Amino acid sequence: MAQLDKFIEKMQTGQEIILESGKAPVLKGEAGAAPMMAQQLSSAQITSLVQEIAPADSRDLIAQRKAAKFEYAGAVKSVVVACAADGDQLTATISLGSRRTDAAVCAAPAVREAEPEINTLLRRMAKMGASDLHLTSCHRPMVRINGDMVELSDHSVIKQDRMSALLDAIMQTHNAVQFREINDTDFAYEIAGLARFRVNVFMDRFGMGAVFRQVPIEIVTAEKLNLSKEIMDLCYLSKGLVLVTGPTGSGKSTTLCALVDFINRHRKGHIITIEDPIEFVHQKKSCLINQREVHVHTKSFSQALRAALREDPDIVLVGEMRDLETISIAIETAETGHLVFGTLHTTTAASTVDRIIDQFPADRQSQIRTMLSTSLKGIISQTLCKKIGGGRVAAMEVLFVNSAVSNLIRESKIYQIPSVMQTGKKQGMTMLNDVLFKYVMDRVVAPEDAYVKAIDKPAFVTLLKSRGIALNLTGLED
Repeated sequence: MAQLDKFIEKMQTGQEIILESGKAPVLKGEAGAAPMMAQQLSSAQITSLVQEIAPADSRDLIAQRKAAKFEYAGAVKSVVVACAADGDQLTATISLGSRRTDAAVCAAPAVREAEPEINTLLRRMAKMGASDLHLTSCHRPMVRINGDMVELSDHSVIKQDRMSALLDAIMQTHNAVQFREINDTDFAYEIAGLARFRVNVFMDRFGMGAVFRQVPIEIVTAEKLNLSKEIMDLCYLSKGLVLVTGPTGSGKSTTLCALVDFINRHRKGHIITIEDPIEFVHQKKSCLINQREVHVHTKSFSQALRAALREDPDIVLVGEMRDLETISIAIETAETGHLVFGTLHTTTAASTVDRIIDQFPADRQSQIRTMLSTSLKGIISQTLCKKIGGGRVAAMEVLFVNSAVSNLIRESKIYQIPSVMQTGKKQGMTMLNDVLFKYVMDRVVAPEDAYVKAIDKPAFVTLLKSRGIALNLTGLED
């Protein structure tokens, strides 16, 4: 949290904050001006305070004592900051910006505005049942339907200048600044009554581009996903680490959302989610739920996770455990009496354990194995398969950490975990090959599509041959 956020959160409509060299900060409104603290600020202190929240280009202008103006999306409010210098004297004026919190949007009267042009494509995408919309400069739009890319052949090619106008219209100021700095940015976008979209805007050799991933407004429940009783029992744990893993686009977010929703309906606790960006929006049911978005409500996953320990949570969801610090804090949080859900981009349960341990330096790995052996409670590794006749279905490999698995983790015998999973089927454990084989036997998934998703392909072929199922390997990946 930036130091100025403490002042900004006190602002009301029609008020502004004045920071002036040699004077105390002042909150100014229709009723007059009131000092916000007794201490007088020097030009250097004002420069430091403002540079902390300024984008890179504005920071340089402020350092050079030049006029600068920018928008800052703070933890609670969005403000516009204007800086002016007169010799060594520096004045910064902070006024409320246009961005509103979700609560403010809910309370505000409905105002009908012209829809951004991009909504036309997003509505069409939703009508087609597509999961993703792909936009690339100098190309026609493409959508992903049941895993396959389909070009919208009746749509014109989107030129570079038009692409820029389409995407700039829906980007928040901080996203636009981030895009200018690193040529990438992520955010969530919503069409009321239709869906939310997870958006990535990027730059490639053709120019500006974007991918919109559709996130249904209606939450898919654990019951609708047919999650097993053993998986749902993880939601009743008082502490521990539960991981949902799989490649990008494998449905991890949907499964995690279903688990959080199940907790929200069946427990009375405090849930904190840390996401980038917020995808599924949860309403308060039996639980209080706070959803925080990285780069909007907090600086990083690790910072938000560390702060969560002071926010009295019972359950914490970490949208992505992408670095050593986040993984380390997540394990510590799970050990200190909290139930932590997280995601990793691994394909099997055993490889997930290896990935976590390998993130740490060699001299810490023994300690992490011990911590993980007691804190890790379950791993759900999933992938999406094409269904015969259309649609997709999740194939889940499930590991529950019992005493045998805990000992293997502690003794660094991860390679033996699949054997324990084979003998632990009565406890609800499943192997990916077995789930894929069942889908083939039930005529849910074609043998060739199941083969592509199998990790241990030779063993999967042997399973099919044992039931006399022919497999056409022509053109399939090895």
